[in-house]
Amino acid sequence: MTTGRFTGRVAVVTGGASGIGKATVRRFLAEGARVVVGDFNRANGEATLAELSGDEAERARFVLTDVAEEHDVAALIGAAVETFGRLDVLFNNAGVGGAFGPITEIDVDAWDRTFAVLTRSVFLGTKHAARVMIDQGEGGAIVNTASVAGLGGGGGPVAYSAAKSAVVNMTLTTAVELARHGIRVNAVCPGLILTPLAVGRNEEQIVNAVAPAQPWPDSGRPEDIAGLVTYLASGDARFVTGEAIRADGGLLAAGPRLHGMTDPHGATQRYTGFADGSTGRPVEKRRLAPSD
Repeated sequence: MTTGRFTGRVAVVTGGASGIGKATVRRFLAEGARVVVGDFNRANGEATLAELSGDEAERARFVLTDVAEEHDVAALIGAAVETFGRLDVLFNNAGVGGAFGPITEIDVDAWDRTFAVLTRSVFLGTKHAARVMIDQGEGGAIVNTASVAGLGGGGGPVAYSAAKSAVVNMTLTTAVELARHGIRVNAVCPGLILTPLAVGRNEEQIVNAVAPAQPWPDSGRPEDIAGLVTYLASGDARFVTGEAIRADGGLLAAGPRLHGMTDPHGATQRYTGFADGSTGRPVEKRRLAPSD
């Protein structure tokens, strides 16, 4: 049986069937944790578990989850307790690209859906995980995926950036509230990471566009963020709470203008719509008239 920093611990990872979430699931399992994977994409979730073998397969479960719905989030947290008997770590990671287009053209429903997946999900996950952790009386760790886009202007589309900024503030506020229960709350703020959500089928184009703004010579990969998440979730970070830690290859240090760089042809200004990331749903988009 695998032993490590998380032996005997139970973690829940939302958006755990793709990109950063999947890499973090694998890292938790490699370090001995039992893991419940929540994801909206059933095919990806089942495929993620099918890739596991031996002891790791026995220590993982998949729960189909819409993180914007309280019933689903409560059921996901409940599944961890029912299956493995406890909850020690929650990684609120699920995300979508969300609403895009000029601020004058974004539909309010697309704006609300962006915040539902990126921000309401963090509230719901924290709410239900904290209840379990408080009742257990042994503390715990909550890690949220924010973004460099939430730390300054120009890092991404307006709805996505605003939602991630809210995640950063929620992290700080809940860290203060939950500290007395021994529950640490932190956020990771990735820069450009090579995931299906971030680059899709345009990896080479986006990497080349961002390269001049990123001081670090290599592209960020999901495993880079997984390492940071597992550190924040571990006892090694026992005195770390209320932090929003960047992992961006120096982008913010150099001053990014990512939104234009990752869309050099201005597609997100010629269309409006909603991008559902790796959920399996198609991108919704409407071409704007030249005068819009």
